Amino acid sequence: MLATLLATAAEHGEETSKTLFYVSGTLLAAFAVIISAIGIRAHDRFPATKAAAGAVMGLCAVLVALVMASAIITG
Repeated sequence: MLATLLATAAEHGEETSKTLFYVSGTLLAAFAVIISAIGIRAHDRFPATKAAAGAVMGLCAVLVALVMASAIITG
């Protein structure tokens, strides 16, 4: 899949819009700041359960993958 994305990006010689990368990067940074603030404020009870911890880590992994993919796509 990565090779396909790179080939597609290289095929189009024109400059691509970086908006997707900027938006996804901003979303990831905001997520990090919010999770940090919650964690600092409620360090002894956040996340409440192992399932909540898995959900937070899963959401973080999805956001990081989105940022990486948008960086590759927008070149």
